[in-house]
Amino acid sequence: MALVEQWNRIESGLDPRWSDLTLELALDDETQAERASALLGPAAPGRSGATIRFFASRGGDGVGPEAVRRLLRRIDGEGIGGSLVLDAASDAAPAAPLARNTLAAAWDAALGQLPTDWSDVLCELELTSSDHLDPAALLLGPLNPLAAADTLAYRFRAASTFGYGASAGMVRRCLSRLDEAGIPGDVRVLRVLSDTHPVGTQGPVWYVGGKAV
Repeated sequence: MALVEQWNRIESGLDPRWSDLTLELALDDETQAERASALLGPAAPGRSGATIRFFASRGGDGVGPEAVRRLLRRIDGEGIGGSLVLDAASDAAPAAPLARNTLAAAWDAALGQLPTDWSDVLCELELTSSDHLDPAALLLGPLNPLAAADTLAYRFRAASTFGYGASAGMVRRCLSRLDEAGIPGDVRVLRVLSDTHPVGTQGPVWYVGGKAV
């Protein structure tokens, strides 16, 4: 069955109140994973082997249902086959307040300590177990996380209004998914810049341990 038809079936079975969902695409041929990920680029996919996970939203923080349909139609058009399943979905009902020890709450606290005119930040998420490295990388896919050498940490960038890096809202959404998956850790801001105005570039470059990030 074509991927777009699989999406139509999934969508028809969703609660009418759905606001966010996670889709998992298991490809028949792992050699086609790189191309499939590229075609899903607007959905900020995360990949592990032949499995690609991406997100859809009706709240403005991700691609909408029609965009998902268009992206999957392009994959179908290139003859890339696989199985599409719904991994998780949430409705628009107000969520219960998060406990202060969650990653999402830690991110809120970190943002609260930044200057009001912050424009770019370099952040680090330190995990508590190597068992969580792969699933965390998949859930953090939209943030383009980079593994920090010889540590159980990922670094990522965020931007306030424009430039290179995920929005603060997308960072919180990804960290909330780690909370839901029961993946603990510690998130912190390593570098912060305020009121930057890049010209001819997407944003600043930081050097950590002699390497550009």
